[in-house]
Parts: sequence; structure tokens; C-alpha cells
Amino acid sequence: MRGSRFSEEQIIRVLQEAQAGIKPRKVCRRHGVSPETLYRWKAKYGGM
Repeated sequence: MRGSRFSEEQIIRVLQEAQAGIKPRKVCRRHGVSPETLYRWKAKYGGM
């Protein structure tokens, strides 16, 4: 199975950007991930 391109620290920073008020589509475009990935990360790492 393939590993992730992003470390946990990077994922948490992306999620913090999304919570800071930047639109999710813009955050996804900036970091090169799909909206589905962003929501999956939010479900997994949202409490950190």
C-alpha cells in the first residue's frame, strides 16, 4: 500500500487553513488535494 504524500503536521496545517475561513475549494486547489480528501482528513484529524 502506498504512503501519504503529506505528513500529519502538513495535514493539520491544511485543516487549520480551512477553519480559518478560507473556502474549502480554494484550500484544495492550493495544496493539490481533492475536496473528498479534505473532508476525509477532517473526519480523521479534526479534533487535533
